[in-house]
Amino acid sequence: MKWKKLTIETTTQAVDFISGMLAELGIEGIEIEDNVPLSEEDKKKMFIDILPELPEDDGTAHISCYLELDQDLEDITARIQAGLEEIRAFANVGTGRISFGETEDKDWMNNWKEFFKPFRVDDSIVIKPTWEKLEESKPSDLIVEIDPGTAFGTGAHETTKLCIRNLKKYLKQGDALLDLGCGSGILSIIGMKLGADCAIGTDIDASAVETAKENAAINQLTLHSSKANVERISGAVEFLTGNVIGDEAFARQVGENCYNMVVANILADIIIPLSATVKRHMVPGGYFISSGIIEMKAEEVKEALLANGFEIVEESRMKDWVSFVAR
Repeated sequence: MKWKKLTIETTTQAVDFISGMLAELGIEGIEIEDNVPLSEEDKKKMFIDILPELPEDDGTAHISCYLELDQDLEDITARIQAGLEEIRAFANVGTGRISFGETEDKDWMNNWKEFFKPFRVDDSIVIKPTWEKLEESKPSDLIVEIDPGTAFGTGAHETTKLCIRNLKKYLKQGDALLDLGCGSGILSIIGMKLGADCAIGTDIDASAVETAKENAAINQLTLHSSKANVERISGAVEFLTGNVIGDEAFARQVGENCYNMVVANILADIIIPLSATVKRHMVPGGYFISSGIIEMKAEEVKEALLANGFEIVEESRMKDWVSFVAR
């Protein structure tokens, strides 16, 4: 289905007023483009290391909405123009210029799937999307089926590949695994397939946790759901919603002094404070694999690990990303 895109050229000062005016006209969904810098609070909510560079904020903004082709565009345009004139009495609307474009209705949630194909992480681990057929495989291959949904973790990103390779190298048969920021559950699933006795994955996003559970079932793993300590889930994987940093009750629920390995494919700014608390969950001599670390922040993470009593066992890199294995 095609849509008509109507865009209003205005100012950041008038954005809220125009948004309200459009809502009163029955236009529910709008798109706002501007160069207003994000606040520190916004940056924390976004959980990203590097923000895109924006042009200097010149106070301009563009507000777009999408209309069905059979709508009376002449009428809606006239009503918007009248609304803009009313707003001019108390706010700087800028040019108020209205322009039109056309766009197709696409399934943005699923279009990316056409680019996600089966691939090898190394000579023995194969990641396969659930909707794809595996054309070639070896009897010895460890095959992991994944449908990440909206969660992070297809296995294709460098940070995940680094984690997978370190898991394969350092995980021992019978180990208990804790996967912090589990996303799609891919690392917990691979850990179980590599011989872990049990795995608990946690994420602050409840939808990611549900996706991880679905992926565990697809890979025919036993799913535990009693929210119990790891010592009681031998042979199973479990996924929980919560944050071990700052939530004492949840940290206790996840388990203390019981994991041979903890993996966190998150972000440098989360791994740094995590390095101060993660040892409570680990057995002496346990390994902590951290990834999702952009190269420019690698030294900060390394310093935090050392300051919190870890020994750096291995540092590996792939493109702009760094992973540490610490003990």
